[in-house]
Amino acid sequence: MTPVPTWQQLRDLKLTEYRDAADGWRKVSRRADAARLRVDREMAIPVRSTQKGETATAAAGDLDRLSRNYQYIHGECGLVRTTLESLAADLEGPQRKLSQALKDADTFKFTVNEDGSVTYPPPVSEDGTSTIPYGPYVPGTEPSLFPLAPGAGGGTARAGASIPYLPGKGEGDGNPNKAKAEDIAERIASAVRAAGEIDARYAPVLRRLKAPAGLDVTDDMLVDAAADMKAVRKTVGGFLDRKSIPDGASPAENRRWWDGLTADRRDEYATLYPAEIGALDGLPSEVRDTSNRMVLAEARAQVWQRYERLGPEPSHYIQAGDPPTTVVNPVWRQWQEKGGLRLRSQLKGMDAVQARLDASGAPGENGESGLPQAYLLGFDTKGDGHAIIANGNPDTADNTAVYIPGTGSKLENASGDINRMTATWREADAQAPGTLTSTITWIGYDAPQNILTDSPRASYAYDSAPELNNFLDGLQTAQGGADASHTTVIAHSYGTTLVGAATEEHHIAADDIVVAGSPGMLVGDASDLGVGSEHVWSEAAGDDPVPYIGRPFLGGEKWGVEYYHGVPYNAGYITTIPSDEVFGAHRMDVDTSGHSGYWNRGSLSLQNQAAVVVGNYGDVKEDK
Repeated sequence: MTPVPTWQQLRDLKLTEYRDAADGWRKVSRRADAARLRVDREMAIPVRSTQKGETATAAAGDLDRLSRNYQYIHGECGLVRTTLESLAADLEGPQRKLSQALKDADTFKFTVNEDGSVTYPPPVSEDGTSTIPYGPYVPGTEPSLFPLAPGAGGGTARAGASIPYLPGKGEGDGNPNKAKAEDIAERIASAVRAAGEIDARYAPVLRRLKAPAGLDVTDDMLVDAAADMKAVRKTVGGFLDRKSIPDGASPAENRRWWDGLTADRRDEYATLYPAEIGALDGLPSEVRDTSNRMVLAEARAQVWQRYERLGPEPSHYIQAGDPPTTVVNPVWRQWQEKGGLRLRSQLKGMDAVQARLDASGAPGENGESGLPQAYLLGFDTKGDGHAIIANGNPDTADNTAVYIPGTGSKLENASGDINRMTATWREADAQAPGTLTSTITWIGYDAPQNILTDSPRASYAYDSAPELNNFLDGLQTAQGGADASHTTVIAHSYGTTLVGAATEEHHIAADDIVVAGSPGMLVGDASDLGVGSEHVWSEAAGDDPVPYIGRPFLGGEKWGVEYYHGVPYNAGYITTIPSDEVFGAHRMDVDTSGHSGYWNRGSLSLQNQAAVVVGNYGDVKEDK
C-alpha cells in the first residue's frame, strides 16, 4: 500500500527532478529508435545485399532481432518518459494549492502544525489587545492554543482525520480568524489528499514498466508491453488525451496538427497511441512506419498467444459411421468456433508483412539490386485485416506507385500482393536506375471476398472510395505537393472499380492510372477518371474472364456504337470497360495469361506497367 504523503513532503517536492528523469528516458527512447534505424539501413541492408551463405543469413537474422530489441526499448522507455511527465504535470496543481494555502497562513500569522492542523490567534482590538482567549475557554483552566482543523461543517485538517471545530459564536461576537483558518486547513488537507491519490495512481504503473533480463524480446514481453500501454493511457489521460488526435480530418489538417506539436509531444503521442498515429494520412512515412511496427509486433504476440491456447489444430475431416464416410470433425468445428481459423489467417498475414520488413536489402533472383527499406504505412486486424507496405520511402521518391488489389484481398493474402509490388519496384528500378522509386501495396479497404455474391456489387467501391482518396491525398501531403513525385495508381480486378468510384468521389491525387483485368470502373470513358485519357492505361489478357463477366455489373455507360463482328448495329448508350477501344485508354500489349499473371517477372505486361511508373511512356508497347 502506498503511504500517504505529508504536506511537508508535498511542499518540498522538486518536480524538476521528475522532469529531468523523464528527459533521461526520452533520450534513451530516441537513441533506441535511432539505433534501430541504423541497424536496419546501415547494417542489415548491406549484409543482405552483398553477402550470401548461411553465415550471412544468420547475421541478418541476428540484426533483425537486434532491431526488434531496439524497437521494444524505444516503446517502453517512451512510456516511462510520458508517465513521469504526466506525474509531474498532475502534481503541479496540488503543490500550487498547498503553496498558496501556506502563504495565506503566513500572511495571517497562523501556525500550520506538523499534522496539517492550523492554529489561529484571537482577534485583536483597535488598541492591539486581544478580545477573546486563543482557544475555547474551559472553566477552571487557563486559555490555551487550540489547533484548529475543519470538522463536519467545514472540512478536515488532514486526510483521514476529523478534529472538532472550535465552538462557534454568533456573527459579530466570534473570532473572525476561525473561518480563515478552517479554509486554510481544508485546502492543505485537500492538496495532500489529491497528491496521495495521484501517487497511488501512478506508483503501480511505474512499477510495472520493467523488463526481464535477456537478449530476446519474447511474445510475453510484447503482450506485457501492450498491457503497459493501456495502463499508462488510463493513468495519463488528462495529460495526453486521445481525443486531441484528429479523427475524420483531412490529411492536410492531420499534418498541420502534427507540425504544431513540439518534438517531445510528438514522441509521446507516437509511443502512447501508435495505432492512431500510424493511421493518420498526411504524416511523414518515417513516423507512421515506427508507430505501425510497434502495433504489428504487439498484435502478433497477442494473436499468437491466443492461437497457442487453443492447442494444435485438429484434423478438419474424420472417417465416421458404418460404412465410414468423411465428415467434418466436431473437435475441429469447436476449434474453429473459438476463433482458430481467424487467428491462423491473421498470423499468416502478419508473418507476410514482417517477412517483407525483414527482407530490406535482399537481392533479386537474377542479381538485381537489393530491395529498399520497407515502410509500414498502415496496419490493423479489424475485419479482414489491413496493411499498407511501401518499398522505399514515398516521401522522397521521384516516382510513386500505389497498388490497389481486388476481390479476395485481405491481411491473410498479403503475401501475393506484396510480391507484386516488389516485382514492380525491381522492374521500375531497372528501367530508371538514377531515380528513386517507391511502390506501395495498399490493402487498405474492405474488399469483396466472394466472387459470386460480393464482386458484382458497386457498394464496396463506393464505400471505400474516401479511404483511398485520403491515403493518396496523404501521400501527396507528406511528399510536399502534387508536383513532388510522379504518382501512378495501379489497380487489379475489383480494385479498378474502387479507383473509378474514387475518381467520382474526389479528384484523385495521381498522374497516371494503370488497370489490369478490370471488370469495369463505373465510368464510361477514360476522360472521366480525372487524369486525362492519355494517362489511363489498360491491360487485359485474352483469356482473362473477369473483364467480360464484370461488364454488365460494373461497367460504365457511354453514348456510342456497338459492333457485331465489326459491323455497327446499334447507336445509343453502351456499357464500356477499360479494355474496350471505345473507352479511350491506352491498351497495353499483354504477354501473360489468366487473371493474375500481369506481374510475372520478365513479362512484357510488367515491363509496360513499370514504364508508366517511371514516366517512360515511349517505352510502353501498346496493343495494335
